Amino acid sequence: MDVIKNRNDVSNLVQTFYAKIRKDDLLGEIFNGHIPEDQWAVHLCKLTDFWETNLFGIVKFKGNPTQKHINMDANLHYTIEQKHFGQWLHLWFETIDELFEGEYAEKAKNSARKMATGQYLSIWHHRPEVKKYK
Repeated sequence: MDVIKNRNDVSNLVQTFYAKIRKDDLLGEIFNGHIPEDQWAVHLCKLTDFWETNLFGIVKFKGNPTQKHINMDANLHYTIEQKHFGQWLHLWFETIDELFEGEYAEKAKNSARKMATGQYLSIWHHRPEVKKYK
C-alpha cells in the first residue's frame, strides 16, 4: 500500500474515484448529467487542483464548489439528499482504502467528511422552502 506523496497520487485518487462515481447507480446520472463528456478531463484536472490544495496547501484551486452544489441542487429541483453525500463519502473512502494509507489518506477522509456535511447544509439552506421559515 502506498502513501499520497504528490500530485500524481492525488490525480490517481481523483481519476479512480470519479470513474466509480460515473458508474454508480445513485450518483452516476447526476454527475454525468451535469458534466458533458467532453468536459470530464477539465473537471478532473480542476478536482485534482482542489485536492492538491486541500491536502498539501499548494494553492492551485480557484472556484466556488458551494455555489456549484447549490446550482446543481436547483437544477435537480432540490432533490439532492443526505444519501447522495453518504454514497459519495462511501465511494471516496473505499477508493482511498484501495489505493493509499497514511497521514494524507486520513486527511483526505476527514476533509471529505467535513465537506460533505458543509455542502449539504449549504444547499439545504438555499432551498426556497427553507427560506420561507427564516
